[in-house]
Amino acid sequence: MAILIQLTWTQAPCWFVRRKQLFSSFRRHAVLRRSMASDSSAGGETTRFDFLVIGGGSGGLAGARRAAELGASTAVIESHKLGGTCVNVGCVPKKVMWNAAVHAEYLHDHNDYGFDVGNVRFSWEMLKAKRDTYVSHLNRIYRNNLDKAKIHIIQGHARFTSDPEPTVEVDGRKYTAPHILIATGGQPSVLSESEVPGASLGITSDGFFELETLPKRSVVVGAGYIAVEMAGILSTLGSQTSLIIRQTGVLRNFDTFISANCTKELQNTGVDMWKNSQVKSVSKTERGLEVTVVTKDPEKKNDEERIGTIQEVDCLLWAIGRQPNTYGLNTGEMGLDTDDRGHIIVDEFQNTSRSGIYAVGDVCGKALLTPVAIAAGRKLAHRLFEGKKDSKLDYSCIPTVVFSHPPIGTVGLTEEEAIKSRGKENVKVYKTSFTPMYHAITSRKSQCIMKLVCVGKEEKVVGLHMQGLGCDEMLQGFAVAIKMGATKADFDKTVAIHPTSSEEFVTMR
Repeated sequence: MAILIQLTWTQAPCWFVRRKQLFSSFRRHAVLRRSMASDSSAGGETTRFDFLVIGGGSGGLAGARRAAELGASTAVIESHKLGGTCVNVGCVPKKVMWNAAVHAEYLHDHNDYGFDVGNVRFSWEMLKAKRDTYVSHLNRIYRNNLDKAKIHIIQGHARFTSDPEPTVEVDGRKYTAPHILIATGGQPSVLSESEVPGASLGITSDGFFELETLPKRSVVVGAGYIAVEMAGILSTLGSQTSLIIRQTGVLRNFDTFISANCTKELQNTGVDMWKNSQVKSVSKTERGLEVTVVTKDPEKKNDEERIGTIQEVDCLLWAIGRQPNTYGLNTGEMGLDTDDRGHIIVDEFQNTSRSGIYAVGDVCGKALLTPVAIAAGRKLAHRLFEGKKDSKLDYSCIPTVVFSHPPIGTVGLTEEEAIKSRGKENVKVYKTSFTPMYHAITSRKSQCIMKLVCVGKEEKVVGLHMQGLGCDEMLQGFAVAIKMGATKADFDKTVAIHPTSSEEFVTMR
């Protein structure tokens, strides 16, 4: 994932840039003077801004910086480290660990390519230290960027008050603005002791990044992309790993082509998969954790269950979903509408049910991806402070990558979604499966699968799905083409790049 560190203006006429800077400088200084003059009230002083952002993660920071560029006096409230989930316990450190796992895979292939590397030792401790240093460096960059943009940083937990106008309180001080953005993100879901006795003996994906050593024996619970990624990293780096899933496959919200293949690849790479299973209890022994698992046979109509145990477990990782991070925010005081899982409901312009309060990112429960939060935050800033009343994010055709082994790339509709919305008679699918050239001479094998979902007589490409070596870097260009409305004929007219895996998309028949 690319991390946007600094915005640079290029190729703009000097007079325009200077005029914009003068206007922005005047506007910013004016609103800052106004904001720092606190209003006195019966409840104490309230500091005013043009834009108040709750949450210093990807979406909040993107919206705040863009608003400040447009002349708004802006403040960001953050209780932890700047950068949110992505930088601290998500995309960034995860990708570092995945890169290390890819190195481990390549080490298996060195002999096949003529290299004698001898005895290679992996140090989890060294990797963790370098990863944590990098993350800390990013934290400092984010803070420096806010300082440069003259954005006020408020450290602490925000909670809405009962004041007549929307107001938040942080450590006894009150802040308000005509525009308040909630961008508090999400957090891993956890099970209670009443649901699974001993559940607290496990960790979540947040805790994964605190592990000081590589676990010898790991158990990952979950079937979503976080579970798939964590299980893949642990297994590939040398931890004996089991994956416990409630049904027969992983990534059930993805195209079935991808779900089935990813399930197979996990098993092929040595992950011990417990299908149709759930954790019944966890206990601590002298030799580690003992995880008791109940398994049901879906083919049998009776309620017969099989009980099994996984012993000497060093790491039990719950990856069973995420929930909105609104605890303590007191959103009920504002009367904000939420769904049954607590996500803040917004319209297409990120408006909540309360005028002047907005929400972006994972707290909304839709397209839980860092670039989505960033784009939505920026679009909102342009609408509020540049007068672009139609500025909003288009949530269709959002590309995403799962850093599994091998990686998955997907954009647009699944085959099932296309059939449901357009009718089976209007959907045509093209797909292929092959061994990438890299694996032609390796003893370690991995397939590459690809699928195009097309609709209508013109065969407009509405979905593209793939898993295989290089699919993570392959997807972005195809996502542009699909967003522009490319058809199968457009793909066919494009000359192939040989020898690559990506050429298969323009030669499918």
